[in-house]
Amino acid sequence: MKKESSVCNCVNIRRAAQSVTEIYDRYLSESGLKIGQFSMLNHINAMSPVNVSRLAEKMRLDRTTLVRGLKALENEGYIIDASEKGTRSRSLALTPTGEKALEKAVPLWEQAQKYLEDNLGTDTLKEFTSLLSEIESLTD
Repeated sequence: MKKESSVCNCVNIRRAAQSVTEIYDRYLSESGLKIGQFSMLNHINAMSPVNVSRLAEKMRLDRTTLVRGLKALENEGYIIDASEKGTRSRSLALTPTGEKALEKAVPLWEQAQKYLEDNLGTDTLKEFTSLLSEIESLTD
């Protein structure tokens, strides 16, 4: 069922983001991860070892927001600080538990991707992604 739009573009974009987040969280629920956690683990895995500032820059997240999310991942035993003793900069890496969680989550994430493609169409998603990049660049 199509929902009524707001006159405010910001509200419409935020509502859409919330809906997409709910879709991914639903698909990922079996893994125990939410989409934000999955994204952090995926980025850390690809960039490992990585310091917090570089990770925040790559993910385009506020450092404070990222640190809060990383703390939860650390508490769950998914990531560790792999930096050498005595260094001031944290260097993050996945633990074996984190690797297993990510491995379990990837096919579920792929199902969420497919769900959106099937329901919105690949061409529409490409156009939408391009538009989102344009919107994001308005603040540069």
